[in-house]
Amino acid sequence: MTQRAALLIGGLAHARKEWQACGEIAKLYEYPDGSREDFLSKCKNGDFKDVFALYRSNDSNKITGNFNEELLGALPSTLKYVCHNGAGYDNIDIPACTKRGISVSSTPVAVNDATADVALFLMLGALRRVTPSFLSAKKGDWRGEFRLGHDPKNKVLGILGMGGIGSAVARRAKAFGMEIQYHNRQQLAAKDEEGAKYVSFEELLKTSDVLSLNLSLNASTKHIIAKPQFDMMKDGIIIINTARGPLIDEAALVDALKSGKVWSAGLDVFEEEPKIHPGLLESDNVVLLPHIGTGTFETQRDMELLVLDNLKEAFKNGKLLTQVPEQKPQRANI
Repeated sequence: MTQRAALLIGGLAHARKEWQACGEIAKLYEYPDGSREDFLSKCKNGDFKDVFALYRSNDSNKITGNFNEELLGALPSTLKYVCHNGAGYDNIDIPACTKRGISVSSTPVAVNDATADVALFLMLGALRRVTPSFLSAKKGDWRGEFRLGHDPKNKVLGILGMGGIGSAVARRAKAFGMEIQYHNRQQLAAKDEEGAKYVSFEELLKTSDVLSLNLSLNASTKHIIAKPQFDMMKDGIIIINTARGPLIDEAALVDALKSGKVWSAGLDVFEEEPKIHPGLLESDNVVLLPHIGTGTFETQRDMELLVLDNLKEAFKNGKLLTQVPEQKPQRANI
């Protein structure tokens, strides 16, 4: 009987030894670099004909492109599991995977703390409008055109998407004296709310002083924050996004910043990464980071290990530890 195989697309920076140890349960293939055209060609030529499970990541997306119907159609019929490195997986066509009988996992939990830390970093920076002062100090201009900021204490933090990351943001924000409210498709159990108030989407927009986006990107959440939503918000609201850029209509955000409807923003993600809207680059009341929410040694290793744990579980027990919620009987909250 032919031994089932595992395929690694891209590289591993922190768990190479653990990947190689998977050779005890599977034949190992690697596709470290290349192009979508080359990858498709190799698939069609049968180079990966025994692959049962594969490891891919958001970083490897630049090699293969999106896991859409075209690519899934070229992969061998033996493929049953896609183990993805990343909390977000909008570059994988989940319905197409499900239709083909392919189960998909992601890396929740492993990313929660690092992403929440960056959300708080951005929130505090946006509250204090640190960018002009930071740039002035770097230029040797001391305070430059210094302006007063705001304290987080007693501000209402609205969290859109109270999952693992959103909950971690809430716990951190409480330490700064903030009041927490949130909106999901469904209210959390009381023990999981940890004192946060559940409100409707409309009430969240109308009553939050700071709005943190912590939900996944899909067809229903793209541009969930656009001009109609900005119009509902308090004048002077602060927007934080560490989830996915296309959740926000960036052109509408730029207009809201110019009008003063949005007082400041802290962004780690952008609508057309790596491109950043010129209006955001020109604005001095935004704090910008280049999508580094999970960028720590510890978190990157934890993510790689979780992907490999999923892969091993697929081979040993025919299931995944952290299967994406869309493939579970009941969908998770946003």
